[in-house]
Amino acid sequence: MRLSTILSVYIGRHFLVSFFGIFCLFLMLILLFDSVELLRRTAQRETVTFAMVMEMSLLKLPFMGQKTFPFAILFGGMAAFWRLTRTNELVVTRATGISAWQFMLPVLFLAFLLGVLQITLVNPLSSSMLARYERLEATRIEGHASFLSISNSGLWLRQADDTGQSVVHAERVLQQNNEVELREVLVFLYEGKDTFRRRIDARSARLEDGFWHLTEAWLFEPEVPSRFEKDFWLPTDLTVNRIQDNFAAPETMSFWDLPRFIETLESAGFSAIRHRLYWHTLMSAPLLMCAMVLIAATFTLRQTRRGGTTYIVAGGVFTGFVLYFFSDIVFALGLSDSIPVLLAAWTPSGVATMLGAAMLLHLEDG
Repeated sequence: MRLSTILSVYIGRHFLVSFFGIFCLFLMLILLFDSVELLRRTAQRETVTFAMVMEMSLLKLPFMGQKTFPFAILFGGMAAFWRLTRTNELVVTRATGISAWQFMLPVLFLAFLLGVLQITLVNPLSSSMLARYERLEATRIEGHASFLSISNSGLWLRQADDTGQSVVHAERVLQQNNEVELREVLVFLYEGKDTFRRRIDARSARLEDGFWHLTEAWLFEPEVPSRFEKDFWLPTDLTVNRIQDNFAAPETMSFWDLPRFIETLESAGFSAIRHRLYWHTLMSAPLLMCAMVLIAATFTLRQTRRGGTTYIVAGGVFTGFVLYFFSDIVFALGLSDSIPVLLAAWTPSGVATMLGAAMLLHLEDG
């Protein structure tokens, strides 16, 4: 028997109301805990006001909200199905010959649509707001004069031109607005990909339009006496934005910008495993949302006796935590290159979908 449009809209409306109610509750809790944590971290900084703390909490909120999206789908689906089951509406619907798979179609469609909206609309917004949050965190809380992140071994940059490539190393980085200056600089220049040509030691290097302006530079070449240059200009195609992007977390980049950035990163010789893994994880989001609906249905489609609500809530919470930790473990394996990126990104959503479908088949048709 075909599911009517009126019934589809009715079931879908119940799901959306439950989803948005639970999602808003998650956002309120996240905002509360983030604000308290930021207040604790800024307690000794008199220059940081309460308004600044709230601004930073709100900037981080969309990113944290993305993490709760699957769980809001899970609990929203459980709440909607449980309400329809308790009022015997689903019992009557199934008595007319409509199967569980049919009346789940509107919810599955809405969950898939929410997953698409998350990666196409919410993600670009959250990434730009998270990038601003990290800049404010670096300057207001951690006291850094620069947003450029460097490792314990200093800053490493790779650049290339028509004649070859060069690797730039600096012990310290100074940044003010759009000006970048490196201190204690080493430059290794190569002809082609791996033929060493010369080395440059300089006290500092300032990024100018198309050049590194090196001061007090010593030039060393094989079988050639070293020479000193008070000022030396090294061609470069790097800009402030490109230098920052090389160290930008993938979470601070839009879903639409990630593919192009990954290609640029890999062509410049940088590792892009984390960025590629994050992009594929975003791509799998709609499938994960559908999996959450299937899992929610397995807990709530059947009538429960007194005390059954506790079983439903406990089962949903347990499933959510297991899926969360499983996703983290698989993501870490992909990040360490222990398993392929595609497998690491799509395994959590694929396993959750097959598990939910199998459980539902067992309950309905087994």
